[in-house]
Amino acid sequence: MTKTTDRAALDEWYAVETAADIGPGPVSTRLLGQDILVSRGPAGIIVREAPAGPPLPVREKYGCVWTTLGTPRRDIFDIAQALEIDRRFVPCGWVTMRASGLRVVENFLDMAHFPFVHADILGSEPHTEVPGYLSEIRRDVDEVWATNCTFFQPRIAATESDGAFVQLTYRVPMPFVVMLYRVCPTAPDRLDAIALFIQPIEEDLCRAQPVMYLVDTASTRTSLLHFEQVIFLQDRIIVENQRPLLLPMEPRREIPTRADSSSIAYRRWLKEKGLRFGTIAGAG
Repeated sequence: MTKTTDRAALDEWYAVETAADIGPGPVSTRLLGQDILVSRGPAGIIVREAPAGPPLPVREKYGCVWTTLGTPRRDIFDIAQALEIDRRFVPCGWVTMRASGLRVVENFLDMAHFPFVHADILGSEPHTEVPGYLSEIRRDVDEVWATNCTFFQPRIAATESDGAFVQLTYRVPMPFVVMLYRVCPTAPDRLDAIALFIQPIEEDLCRAQPVMYLVDTASTRTSLLHFEQVIFLQDRIIVENQRPLLLPMEPRREIPTRADSSSIAYRRWLKEKGLRFGTIAGAG
């Protein structure tokens, strides 16, 4: 595949590597069908189109290298919790998936699969019903939010072994980024923040890294990584077996339920943006 012509996709920022992993030797990867090279020079990290294109815009944020193949209309979104110095920052590593990155976002938003895919961790039977919640496109910030979400989880965090109904908030600040805020078990007046940064490689191939900003002084780094990686690898099995691999934008292709309110808002938002990369409309 060659670089997409989808301007809505090109004019966004994307996390493409973990900043700490970049040395002087170039790292080769792909973004939106385009080969790119990432390296560290005397003045900082350099990203360019391969084999010898001009330098691309670069930002270092949230432990990652961000770049764009176009001209973004706005800067990378803010995560307020990233500025709180007592939080633990836990990047969880990149996982490659044979699916559209947009499918990965929708899977992250979907609470209904918790009891079946993440049994005895994020969900369990008979607690399978998704209570009603509010989904909206926030026009002032151009983001999708799902609020007032509640769900019973047998293990609400790596530090906890007892189940409880948890309060969750979902946020989609960019088409290929999705976030979860949950009430911190050890500090009920604060929210843990988990972000998923997705690098769309091809229409039907992506990789993603969860990063966490946690109020947690008890867990080892290994236990935090294991908890998140187990969940994410369970999700990969589901995402890679969805058909079609690309995201349908025609409402009649997949029948939504009440639990899919956030997905409906997300797809409407993508259509308003005219984004085609990773969708059936784009492939056609």
